[in-house]
Amino acid sequence: MGGVVHFEIPADDQDRARNFYKQALGWRIDPMPDMNYNMVITTPMDEQTGRPTEPGAINGGMMPREADLTAPVITVDVEDIDSTLKTVEELGGSVIRPKDAIPGMGFYAYFKDTEGNVMGLWENLPAGAAEGAAGTAL
Repeated sequence: MGGVVHFEIPADDQDRARNFYKQALGWRIDPMPDMNYNMVITTPMDEQTGRPTEPGAINGGMMPREADLTAPVITVDVEDIDSTLKTVEELGGSVIRPKDAIPGMGFYAYFKDTEGNVMGLWENLPAGAAEGAAGTAL
């Protein structure tokens, strides 16, 4: 736990940003219009699990720039988002978006650290709960 598992890039114009990253870095970007989100594929993936095949490699997402989500976000894997958010607040940080679910995959939240940086948290569904549900860590 505690490893970086995802990144997100906010964009004012998602079409422009998709085109930029496709051309500049060769990334595959899959729009998810129902979520107003894009999956950003930077590395080969296992089609069964939806996870990167290279150790340490991560994929990401792109979403509209809004409120506190104005700069790129690093997302960290944790065992218990609720417990982590409680610790964040005890240490002087603040919750930006409380725990929410991505059906069939897991849970996410955003917090602001003591330096004003926004970070993401990810909690996988319990083992067995996601059987048969393909996806990535966000």
